Amino acid sequence: MYLTAEKKTEIFGQHGKSNKDTGSPESQIALFSYRISHLTEHLKKNKKDFSTQRSLLRLVGKRRRLLDYLKHIDIERYRAILKELNLRR
Repeated sequence: MYLTAEKKTEIFGQHGKSNKDTGSPESQIALFSYRISHLTEHLKKNKKDFSTQRSLLRLVGKRRRLLDYLKHIDIERYRAILKELNLRR
């Protein structure tokens, strides 16, 4: 399994307020970004895996909606998470 419980707590610890902060937009965006990068690598090897491609597009949409929400609520947190994760907008 590519995403273990230890990896999740590490992601939440880096980008959330604590290791158990799973609900903040920053921690969810970081988790989605990790999953997106994993699925992207999978699709580079398996070009005809269309169900994974659909899942990837859904994840990108979820991350986009969370980023829009964060931008609307607090622009500084939005800019910080973009810089931390090297996302372009």
